[in-house]
Amino acid sequence: MRFLSMIRVEETTDQQPSQRLMDEMMALIGELSAAGVLLDTAGLLPSSHGARVRSQHGRITVTDGPFAEAREVIGGYAILKADSLDEALAVTRRFLQVHGDEWDIECEVRPIEESPSGGCGRA
Repeated sequence: MRFLSMIRVEETTDQQPSQRLMDEMMALIGELSAAGVLLDTAGLLPSSHGARVRSQHGRITVTDGPFAEAREVIGGYAILKADSLDEALAVTRRFLQVHGDEWDIECEVRPIEESPSGGCGRA
């Protein structure tokens, strides 16, 4: 099974990871990638670099970031391969532990719906 871990952060312009955090994250990413558990991961640029596209009753609107109503934003993601939600949560706990008390973050972990043909799932 694959799982998506969405990393939620409070968006600020001055929060930069320390060298310790970067070193420990790179070590963890290397370990999990080599084990076939971490399939992909990346941080996201601030919401000011993005946009939201919304469809309401067939009307499509685009709103450029940043988004004033959003206190927390998705700051990054990881796609994990695990046999169960418990396994995916254990990996996510390790990710949070590396951050220590440097950052206040939250991860939402959800299974990815797999299509029978292996292609794109539902939109």
